[in-house]
Amino acid sequence: MQRIHTAIAILLLLCATIVAAPRAFASPALAAPNVAAKPEAQKLPAHCDRACLISVMNDYVAALAAHDPSRVPLAPNVEFVENTKVLHPGEGLWKTAESLPTTFKIYIPDPVSEQVGLLCVMRANNEDIEAGFRLKIRHGEIVAAEHLWAGDITPAQMKNLETPRPAFLETVPPAQRNTRAQMLKIAPMYYTAVTTADANNAPFAGDCVRRENGMQTTGNPLPPHPTARQILGTYGCAAQLKTHVMDYIKRIEPRRVMIADPQTGLVMGFSQFRHPMKHRTEKIVGVPGVTSTTMGFNRPFDNVAVHVFKISGGQIHEIEALGHSGMPYNSPTGWENFPDHGR
Repeated sequence: MQRIHTAIAILLLLCATIVAAPRAFASPALAAPNVAAKPEAQKLPAHCDRACLISVMNDYVAALAAHDPSRVPLAPNVEFVENTKVLHPGEGLWKTAESLPTTFKIYIPDPVSEQVGLLCVMRANNEDIEAGFRLKIRHGEIVAAEHLWAGDITPAQMKNLETPRPAFLETVPPAQRNTRAQMLKIAPMYYTAVTTADANNAPFAGDCVRRENGMQTTGNPLPPHPTARQILGTYGCAAQLKTHVMDYIKRIEPRRVMIADPQTGLVMGFSQFRHPMKHRTEKIVGVPGVTSTTMGFNRPFDNVAVHVFKISGGQIHEIEALGHSGMPYNSPTGWENFPDHGR
């Protein structure tokens, strides 16, 4: 009888050992595979400061390149618009982005509104593209995401999109800084100056230079045997408007200027340029030897744009713009159903 009790005790002890340490007895063929842990979205702080906003943007574009929305803390009902189209995470650049941004990166963090903008160059759709991103954070989640991008970048344009102009990376000396509220009033004046052909409607600095999709459109040197357009391209931001070369732009609406960083003096604004194109030529005023210029467009269209303005001392010194052209005239913005997060 004692032998039976001893055998039972040994058997029970063996069973307990097997249950407590199943992996020690598991067959190699049935062991769990060694799969690398998938990065998970990090919980954001209750309020995102400048460093936090820039970090979130970097995580966001990295998630884009990885085609994995789960890597960033998107709100369950995140509002997402790309090139005026309402999409869902996983669509648009979430499918076609191929790389992280290059060395051309301009960040605009705004802790007051908990929004952050980025103007950059990256690869998508088998080409280099220039892209503008906007993220809006609420309660530790991304509640709105906006993408605007354009391709067909020529080698000449790409030369101006290798690195940002130094002014976009420099902080503004405290004595020259404007408040956030002042900056949000100054930047939209640019759109009014364009539609009225009156440079007095915006505080342009004498050194103001504008680039659009990498193409410098003001302050260029005069080439030999210049065309009318090249002559007009030598003028500064203010002087060029006074020639009425932009009279074909009749409306710029809506004007969604909502992100400003007093530290760097940068303001980011999204807008839609409405072009009715009722005339094939524009009359030019005050330019010796140039009385008119022929338009390169023959039908109405919209140009969806994002502008980054460098403001210091109450003046606009630099403009870096990205435009997605050829949209139907009077196109919706994509934010009509999201009024709270579209501004």
